[in-house]
Amino acid sequence: MKDEEIDLSDIPEVTEAQMERAVLRVGGKTIERGKQRINMFLDVFIVEYFKEKAGDRGYQTLINEALSEYIRNHDLKEDLRQIVREELERSKQ
Repeated sequence: MKDEEIDLSDIPEVTEAQMERAVLRVGGKTIERGKQRINMFLDVFIVEYFKEKAGDRGYQTLINEALSEYIRNHDLKEDLRQIVREELERSKQ
């Protein structure tokens, strides 16, 4: 079965409140909330893009939000797809 063939209409959307209460795990290890200072090199065009988009907010905050959104949307969606596949397979047995 392809992803687009799976009926997700009866699965409620995950809310921001639920995400705030969620326990983040990476590789099975619980990750604490908060921020960590890092030094890294980014391509100049990336920094300039986020500076332009950020306005008064601060470009580093915008980069952090973009990365967070990417992780939430990609990892969570893939996890949910896997769970749905497993449940559909289990229901066939």
